[in-house]
Amino acid sequence: MPLTIVGPEKPRHKVERLGVGAIGLRYQGSVIAHKAQLYGDIVAVCDVDRNVRDQATAAFGSTPHRSEDYHDLLARKDVDVVTIGSPDHWHTKMVIDACRAGKDVYCEKPLTLTIDEGKLLTKVVKETGRVVQVGSWQRSDDRFRQAVEMVRGGRIGQLQQVDVVLGKNATSGSFVPRTPPAHLNWNLWQGQTPNVPYIEERSHYTFRWWYEYSGGQMTDWGAHHIDIAQWAIDSVPVEIHGTAKMSTVPNGYNVAIDFNVTYKYANGVMMTVGDTGDNGILFTGDAGRMFVNRGKITGAAVEALPTNPLNRADWKVYDYDNHERPARAGKLDAIINHMGNFFDCVESRRTPVSDVESQHRSVSTCHLGNISMRLGRPLKWNPESEMFPDDAAANAMLGREQRQGFETS
Repeated sequence: MPLTIVGPEKPRHKVERLGVGAIGLRYQGSVIAHKAQLYGDIVAVCDVDRNVRDQATAAFGSTPHRSEDYHDLLARKDVDVVTIGSPDHWHTKMVIDACRAGKDVYCEKPLTLTIDEGKLLTKVVKETGRVVQVGSWQRSDDRFRQAVEMVRGGRIGQLQQVDVVLGKNATSGSFVPRTPPAHLNWNLWQGQTPNVPYIEERSHYTFRWWYEYSGGQMTDWGAHHIDIAQWAIDSVPVEIHGTAKMSTVPNGYNVAIDFNVTYKYANGVMMTVGDTGDNGILFTGDAGRMFVNRGKITGAAVEALPTNPLNRADWKVYDYDNHERPARAGKLDAIINHMGNFFDCVESRRTPVSDVESQHRSVSTCHLGNISMRLGRPLKWNPESEMFPDDAAANAMLGREQRQGFETS
């Protein structure tokens, strides 16, 4: 179904605007901070890389307070909401600290580094009553939202199978340790993770290819596509079987070279997640199939929409839509709606479309796949206790040891 992509919304009047603190300002961190400027004013920025900090500040067209340590930003009374674009291993601690400081938060995906982090984070958000939106912006992209509505609405019959393709993990040879550049606080960048010699490829964008800081495509693209698949499935996995070839290159990327995971859900739906094929999500029901990715949505049910329309006003899987906000698709446009939903919920104190509980469950599914792959065997999962029944080795991988001084509690 064709979508009309429109321009930015009308910015709020100055008296209605909130003070925004932006933490982590590399590409995606700057993207979300700029989108937040539709609704608030950037009053403080923070990044452990001075060059990144200075470049981002110049791009905002203002003179916000600058800091290296995000605690300085959280202590400011003029900061009402926080955007977090840091590497994955910092997400949970930063969100928890922001919530306890009385701030509402927009945090990039994936929400957590481990399943245990998600358990703690959902508890803290509930206790503090803060609004937290996770940057799984495909929930605000009309193609993906339409696909979920159609699957949940029975447009392809009873859902039976979902096949997700994420793409290949990056591979590498051995990298050479170097002296950290003067503009980067390497100790602070590492945070909770083991203190290791600086390798340029461990930081900034390429951190995602190291298990110490992220989870490869399983958590990077998975936090998008697996989230949408699970939103449509409307259940949680109970069995996981991951297979992979693991990298053994010293001082090199260590995520899986080839991977495939099969999940069985509590409601009987089966899902596969792999790295080969057309990036996107294929839904198969007993009355048809439908495929969706960032460029298209196809299938007989989609072709039938002109005679059997699906109106946005009738969408049901999220009950706080702002239908004055026009349909948008594609990353930069969909984030406008995603950020708009966040600020709507900050004002109304409602639950955002990518709330902490759903995103904890989605990224937990990603983590479960990685755990099964790394153990090299099938696993059973109890979604109520969030434990592996009678499996000490697997349960030991629900969390990770955290470096002294950077613990999350």
